[in-house]
Amino acid sequence: MSALNIEKGSTKHSAYNLRPQFSDVQETHTLAVTVDNEPGVLARVIGLFSGRGYNIDSLTVAEVDHTGHTSRITIVTTGTPQVIEQIKAQLGRIVPVHDVHDLSVEGPSVERELALFKVVCQGDKRVEALRLADIFRANVVDSTLASFVFEITGTPDKIDAFANLMRPLGLAEVARTGVAALSRGE
Repeated sequence: MSALNIEKGSTKHSAYNLRPQFSDVQETHTLAVTVDNEPGVLARVIGLFSGRGYNIDSLTVAEVDHTGHTSRITIVTTGTPQVIEQIKAQLGRIVPVHDVHDLSVEGPSVERELALFKVVCQGDKRVEALRLADIFRANVVDSTLASFVFEITGTPDKIDAFANLMRPLGLAEVARTGVAALSRGE
């Protein structure tokens, strides 16, 4: 067998080509960013995303340590693994940022969201809306003769599923808080 035939039949592995192949698969990641609670910090974080064309699927911000003047920004974003790594690296370089944690890869985490749904309906649709709300453990927080306002908490998937079921029954308005997330365990 000639050297040419052996080369064609074998797979060539070069020691110089050890870089991982870039993926174009879009992944959703939840990032928890601890920052100084001062004016302009949120604008700088959002500016990083908008300036590079990255999308924010969900954003929540709240002060978590009043004496230490720190806030937690929880961002849900979608991108290729390379884009997510770039986002985390760039967030870490912003001066008032203390920590950047990717809850999607650091281990199990708990994600919850709060949503309000206004459903305008009458008759059988009204009964069905109440039945579905009971199944999803949604609370009725306002009721008139023509509408309900339901409050529901859960994962974003649960809230999406509830919205899809309420649409044909007369879903008129939706307000969502965005995702709040914490890592599980110690």
